[in-house]
Amino acid sequence: MNPAGLVIVLLLLAGAIVTSVIIVLRNTYVCSPSEVLVFSGRTFPLPGGTGHVGFRVVRGGRAMRIPLIEVVDRMSLQNMAIELSVTNAYSRGGVPLDVVAVANIKVPSEEPLLHNALERFLGYTQAQIVFVAKDTLEGNLRGVIAELTPDEINKQKVVFQQKLIEEAHRDMERLGLVLDNLQIQNISDGVGYLASVGRVRGAEVRKHAKIGEVRAQVSAAVQKAQNEMNSEIAKIEAETAVVSKENERRINEAETQRAALIAEQRGSVQAQLVETQAQVKKWEAKAEQTRRMLEADLIAPAEAKKQQLEANARAAASSIVAQGSAAAGALKTLAASYKEAGPGARDALLFQKIGPIFDLMTGTMKDIKVDKLTIIGSSANGRGNLGGSLLMGNEQIKAATGVDLVSIAQSLSPKPELAAPVKERKPPASE
Repeated sequence: MNPAGLVIVLLLLAGAIVTSVIIVLRNTYVCSPSEVLVFSGRTFPLPGGTGHVGFRVVRGGRAMRIPLIEVVDRMSLQNMAIELSVTNAYSRGGVPLDVVAVANIKVPSEEPLLHNALERFLGYTQAQIVFVAKDTLEGNLRGVIAELTPDEINKQKVVFQQKLIEEAHRDMERLGLVLDNLQIQNISDGVGYLASVGRVRGAEVRKHAKIGEVRAQVSAAVQKAQNEMNSEIAKIEAETAVVSKENERRINEAETQRAALIAEQRGSVQAQLVETQAQVKKWEAKAEQTRRMLEADLIAPAEAKKQQLEANARAAASSIVAQGSAAAGALKTLAASYKEAGPGARDALLFQKIGPIFDLMTGTMKDIKVDKLTIIGSSANGRGNLGGSLLMGNEQIKAATGVDLVSIAQSLSPKPELAAPVKERKPPASE
């Protein structure tokens, strides 16, 4: 390539670079923190895939516009102050009021309120936005005034203001605006109602002031009387303290005298107590001497006699026990013989017992000699006419001598199993 052609190529390349730089600079937009940039002309999906919009918003930073396709608009986010003035706004109760207030609004920078603002105010100036917002706020102000009485509006301005903010906030959100602040500056009326209320309140304030003054005077009088009473009470308490001290002194003197008397009485009682204790010891020694004399003279002989009598009684009891044992042995032997003798044992025993009795009865008839005594009976075992004769003879002997032979025989006869036990005789009580 010749030098002229090379120069032309370099010039064309430099022109293209310059043109590109100019195009980039002209289509690059910088967004300040107090505004938003709106790029229109293309379709953009909404976050979450819920739809599409025909614009995109840039908040802060920079962005490039696609030439011939996108259009860029700016919307300010700066605060806008609105002066609100409402006249003849009828409150509840029919009293017309004049209210002056100041509100601060702005275009929000957050979604979705920003979309509402773009749809309604994109391309509007701040004056046009203020005009629309002012009409809306004045309507809200009239609506809130109609719900409250003049007294409520005048006395409770904070409640009135809060209610107005809540009412206006909803309408501002629908428009895509944010109500930053709203302040009530003045409330008045053309019929003098509030002035009358003010006079009534002034009268009440003066009344309360007068009442307070009277109460202060009464309080001062009461305090004065209280001070005088306290002074008198202090004087009485001082006199009472003096009297109390005097009484304490007298009591102390009486207690001192009482202590001396008590000490004297205690000494006397102590001396008597010592004398009585000595007398008691003397009596105790005498009682011990008497006890020993009684033990030597009476108790020791009585104890010896008691031991002798106990020994005699034990000896007599031993003799009686031996006799009883011998008698019991004899009876047992007799009972055994009685059992071995069989049916005739009873008659033999009876004859044995009758012999001594006849000896006793015929003791006066010694000279009469009986060679033979025969008892004739019809029964071989002795239970026929022999028994009847014996009973008859027993009755005759009982009538003549008083001795019952049958009873004696029954008492002496042992039982079929065992002879009757012999009771132990007790020795006679010794004196």
